[in-house]
Amino acid sequence: MRIPIDTTSDVPLYRQIETYLRQNILAGSLAAETRLPASRELAQELGVSRITVNNAYAELESEGLIYTLAGSGTYVAPPLALPSLAVDDTAVSWPLWQQELTTDTMDDPELGVVARPLHPHPISFTGVGDPRQFPIDDFFKSLKQVIQEEGVAALAYGDMSGGYAPLRETVAHVLASQGIQANPANVLISSGSQQALALVCQVLLQPGDVILVEKPTYNFALELFRSLKLKIVGIPLDERGMQVEMLEGLLQKYHPRLIYTIPNFQNPSGVCLSGGRRRQLAALAERYNVPVLEDDFAGDLRYDGRSLPAIKALAPHGQVIYTGTFSKMLMPGLRIGFLVAEGPVFSRLATSKRVHDLATSALLQRALERYVTVGRYQAHLRRSCRLYRQRRDAMLAAIQRYLPAEVQVTPPQGGLFIWLRLPENKSSLELLALARAEGVDFAPGTRFFPDYVEGEPYLRLNFATQTPEAIDEGIRRLAIAWQRLGGGQQLGGSR
Repeated sequence: MRIPIDTTSDVPLYRQIETYLRQNILAGSLAAETRLPASRELAQELGVSRITVNNAYAELESEGLIYTLAGSGTYVAPPLALPSLAVDDTAVSWPLWQQELTTDTMDDPELGVVARPLHPHPISFTGVGDPRQFPIDDFFKSLKQVIQEEGVAALAYGDMSGGYAPLRETVAHVLASQGIQANPANVLISSGSQQALALVCQVLLQPGDVILVEKPTYNFALELFRSLKLKIVGIPLDERGMQVEMLEGLLQKYHPRLIYTIPNFQNPSGVCLSGGRRRQLAALAERYNVPVLEDDFAGDLRYDGRSLPAIKALAPHGQVIYTGTFSKMLMPGLRIGFLVAEGPVFSRLATSKRVHDLATSALLQRALERYVTVGRYQAHLRRSCRLYRQRRDAMLAAIQRYLPAEVQVTPPQGGLFIWLRLPENKSSLELLALARAEGVDFAPGTRFFPDYVEGEPYLRLNFATQTPEAIDEGIRRLAIAWQRLGGGQQLGGSR
């Protein structure tokens, strides 16, 4: 036990040991029933006399913080015997460098909202896909085979230049089937698509640079952009995606350094960028020499309509950086994504990746490559599309059944989310507090706008994580919360 003691201090050594142990016991760092070192052992480790340690233990035992069992040892006392210790940050005198990091939490629009559902059986419409549907036995077999056949090679850092080469080849093959020609040498494996976004921003942008985004857009991308102190300029959406007609004026006014877009089943709105607008976006990006970051997080999850070409497939070589992920399709905890980029930027991105985390797990990369190449991925994709289409339809039906027509919804052709707009003067944050009390959770629209206030009339529902029965019950609860908010209209209003 490494207890910091100062032999030059006026504070007696036993008191220093006693104080250290007391603070850690009350803070919970030393849990109840933790066995403390024997006095002789601790004295030897700290370079003090055994009497010094015994005196410290005696003081703590007199306060009921520890107890001794003859022939067994000294233990931290059970919780019921301990006084509670609430940590009050306002009472702590932090170092000056820490005080400079203090932020104004009043900017958080969700402060004051009930933290979690208070219902015994909560239903959450947050998150991404449903990991319960992942064929874990098949993946485990792949993982086991990798360890058996490749041994310690699978446990090393792996390729730090771009990722496991066979997996990069697999990604290139998958993209080719989607009309995107990618050389495996231009594929960089990342720790989820979130890291891919971060790498692009860190390589291409500086604090104060302007980034153009759809409005609304992916909430964790917004958090990333804010953390990097970028100036975020939003472009409104309609049923055909980003209103690219507004783009040229914004390019001339703000001279952005990057355009970030989610063209397929946009998060959170679920809309797709039309083919004409994709071509227009690619042309404008080339004309104004602005790179495009294309985030295709759920492009495979299409239930209706026809596929549209990726912006990367329409743009000149090297103009678009394309990102994707296996996490949403397979399981969120997999944390394996990728990006595709050509030209000098690729080596910069690969270097930045190596500097930040050396490499994505070599073991998981190998297991994923083996799993995907045996054809299970495509079969899993087909199963997921059938399942999620059923759940999407169940949620749309429940919305029509329980919520009034004044709550607007645009049915998505794919993806994971349904985007709702409340009537004017109704707040999704106020609804969220009431909904959680009824046992249902959702993502309020404030998370998805550069300006929080602009998102108050909106909410995002994830239909992929719940069964049709749970979806129906969850929307019914949401309707009760809506009535409590003062929605006024009876359930089952016609649309």
